[in-house]
Formats: sequence, C-alpha cells, structure tokens
Amino acid sequence: MMTMRRAVELLFTRLIRSRLGIALMIAVLVLGVIGTARLVSGPSDLTTGLSSRPREPITTVDPEEGDDGVIATPAPESPRTRPGELTPEQTATRFTTAWLDGSTAPAEQWQSALRPLSTPALTEKLAGVDPAGVPAGKVTGAPTLRPRTAMFAEVWVPLEGGRLRLELVASDGRWLVDAVDWERE
Repeated sequence: MMTMRRAVELLFTRLIRSRLGIALMIAVLVLGVIGTARLVSGPSDLTTGLSSRPREPITTVDPEEGDDGVIATPAPESPRTRPGELTPEQTATRFTTAWLDGSTAPAEQWQSALRPLSTPALTEKLAGVDPAGVPAGKVTGAPTLRPRTAMFAEVWVPLEGGRLRLELVASDGRWLVDAVDWERE
C-alpha cells in the first residue's frame, strides 16, 4: 500500500502539472516580481497616484481665440441678390401671400401666382395640388431669414396655427422658393 507521504507527493505532482497548477505558479511569479520591484524602488508618494501627469492642465491654445476645431462651422455668407431683384425675405413674403390666397382662388389662378416665385421643380410638385388644403389663414409676424450660403437660405414665416418654412435658392442672384414645409404649433 501506498504511504501517506507518497500519496501527498503524487497529489502535489499532479497539481503542479495541471493547468490550475501552472496558473498558480505564474500568479506567484508575477506577484513576486511586483513585490520585489516595489521594495527596490523605495517609498512612494501616495498623493501622485499611478500617473506621472502634471497637476495643471497643459494649455496649447489661447482660450480667447475661439473654436479652432475641425468641426467648427464658419458663419454663413450673406445672401447675394442681383440689383433690382427681390431679397429672400421679399420673395418669401410675396410667395406666402400668394400661398395663403389659394384658399379663395381657383387652383389654376393660385398656381400661376406661385409660378414666378418658384423653381421649376417646386412648380412641378405643386401641379394638381388643391389650394383649399392650405392649413393657415394669415401671417402673424415678420419672416425670419436663416442664411445657409450665399445662394441658399431658409425663411420662417409665422402664421396662424404654425410656421411656414421656405427654402430659397438664388440662380444668378434671383431668389426663388424651392421647398415648402408647414409646422403646426
């Protein structure tokens, strides 16, 4: 029969040769190296933490200069209008007036009033539209211009029950409405 000592030796040998035994030996080895390194390096300053970064932030840009990031968007250009032509606000006001008059005018008359103020693409989209479906009754404030580029702008017109958003484009300095959107309040 096997002696107790021999049984313990066999168990210990199997443990060392197993995956668990190898993992335990690696863990003991790593902890030994870390412990030795700390003993050799001397006492540490507990206020510095694990990092050697500076206590103050490093400033590389003058904070008074403004945004210099890659995503910074420049201020939009002012809309350009050819001399003698309507400004984007004037075009939007005339278009809105003709748009709202559609509730009392026949469809053909309504579309012919919008045609000189619209792009060909918008005129085509409005073909066959019934003006009786125009959702607002009257303008309640001044239009608000939001220039996007020198040739593209948005104009918001406050109306009874919502806002009319018009996208205007300028070809050769003449502003025309290219898209119409209604937003209810």
